[in-house]
Amino acid sequence: MLALRLTPDIEARLAKAAEATGRTKSSLAREAISEHLDDLEDYAIAIERLKTAGTGIPLSEVLAEFADDLDDKP
Repeated sequence: MLALRLTPDIEARLAKAAEATGRTKSSLAREAISEHLDDLEDYAIAIERLKTAGTGIPLSEVLAEFADDLDDKP
């Protein structure tokens, strides 16, 4: 169980979203927290992979590799 104190602005936005969607404020808050945690976990994984991946590919090489594809765009 978790109790949160929301600012009046966030409380109003949450209430408006709940009314508009026909969902409860609690269900919207749970979904928002879950999605945000997913994003934070994905970010942490990406940062860790960047740290262990090595140097990467210089932008000039990427652009050279895909130059023909970029030229074909309208």
